[in-house]
Amino acid sequence: MSSRDWVSISMPYAAPGDEAPGDMWAAEAAAKGRRGSQRIVHAGEVTAPAEVAELLGVPAGEPVVVRRRIMYLDDRPCELTDTYYPVDIARGTGLAGTSKIPGGAVKLLARMGHTGARIREDVQARMPDEEERKALGTGPGEPVLRLTRLTLDHADRPIQADMMTMPAAGRRLRYEIRIG
Repeated sequence: MSSRDWVSISMPYAAPGDEAPGDMWAAEAAAKGRRGSQRIVHAGEVTAPAEVAELLGVPAGEPVVVRRRIMYLDDRPCELTDTYYPVDIARGTGLAGTSKIPGGAVKLLARMGHTGARIREDVQARMPDEEERKALGTGPGEPVLRLTRLTLDHADRPIQADMMTMPAAGRRLRYEIRIG
């Protein structure tokens, strides 16, 4: 791996730990001697795309709340992240606004009584669409990884669906699973 490569680890983003910094992405990048930042492109209610509706268990076409962000590593776009929430959880909360959420969205969800108990992640490699290619600054013919993370609560109710698109080159996904 070169110094430009990045290892993505999901676990720090899954639980609302008390020790978690306000901006987990910035803290993770800083710990590796890099600069992480993000820009919220859009937040609010949208019509649920079919894939999101299926993940969140809502009828297609129903409203959901989305937070769309561009993540930057050393001032270069490195990931497009759309996070969706059921409207009955997120409407009228900080999840539906463009301001940064003190402590992060996972911590806010926990304060509202919605704690994740199980996560399912799917990763697929594919070619980006033109909008993704432009936003990420990838070259023609350069594939992306699409990571979809669904967070379910203790009753197996979906509370959050993340859809992250990142250049495949130089990216490694790491999973640590505790058994027993």
